[in-house]
Amino acid sequence: MFTDGITILLRSDPCSQTMGGVGGVGAEVGSGRQGGCRCVFPSSEPSMASQERVETVTKGTGLWRCPKPATYTPETCELLRVMMKESKLTNFQRRHIMDTMKRGDTLPLQCSPTSSQRVLPCKQPASAIYLPPILAVRSHLRPASMCQANGAYSREQFKPQATRDLEKEKRRLQNIFATGKEPAERKRKPPPVRQENPAPELDRFEELVKEIQERKEFLADMEALGQGRQYQGIILTEISQKLQEMEDLDHKRSEELRKALATT
Repeated sequence: MFTDGITILLRSDPCSQTMGGVGGVGAEVGSGRQGGCRCVFPSSEPSMASQERVETVTKGTGLWRCPKPATYTPETCELLRVMMKESKLTNFQRRHIMDTMKRGDTLPLQCSPTSSQRVLPCKQPASAIYLPPILAVRSHLRPASMCQANGAYSREQFKPQATRDLEKEKRRLQNIFATGKEPAERKRKPPPVRQENPAPELDRFEELVKEIQERKEFLADMEALGQGRQYQGIILTEISQKLQEMEDLDHKRSEELRKALATT
């Protein structure tokens, strides 16, 4: 009597039905009690004594086992849909999770937003960098014994200095004994001040000529740079003013010369 299992019977029976001819190995499958299955494998040697072995195989295991996919309850599916909606997952992530639920597999721990992305391995923490020990800072102060040995605490000897010129005092006393009067102190004359020759005054006419020449050179440089029109009016106006001043100066000098010739 076997409950909820499969009974396999191995025996030597030449009269049983075989597959592949007489003396072959056959199988006889019949419905057992309480959903069981009975298999009979006859022996290939009919002369041997009948031997019978009975082995019980648990249901759901063995050669003909077909694993059933795990099923999720409707409440669990609905909960997962709500959680995916609240988490704002991408369409790819939702399809991946729904396919996993349909197959009955376990839900993935991580799921990339797109199929091209891969889960990066966890970065290992950086190894601690070994630093050499910090050497103790040596003080640059000298000990008191070294300072005393170098004479830092010894006092300087007092050396009196003459506050008066002894030679000058001797001459003064000699003069007093000889004349009865103190000699008059000779006053040193200040060195003569060097008089610098005043720079000759520049002729105004020559200054005007130099200024006109500078303005011509400036205008030529601007024309070479392509900016002659911008400065041409200003430069020509200044040159005309200088020429007018030169004419006035020339007229004034000619009048002075005429008066000087008239007086002589």
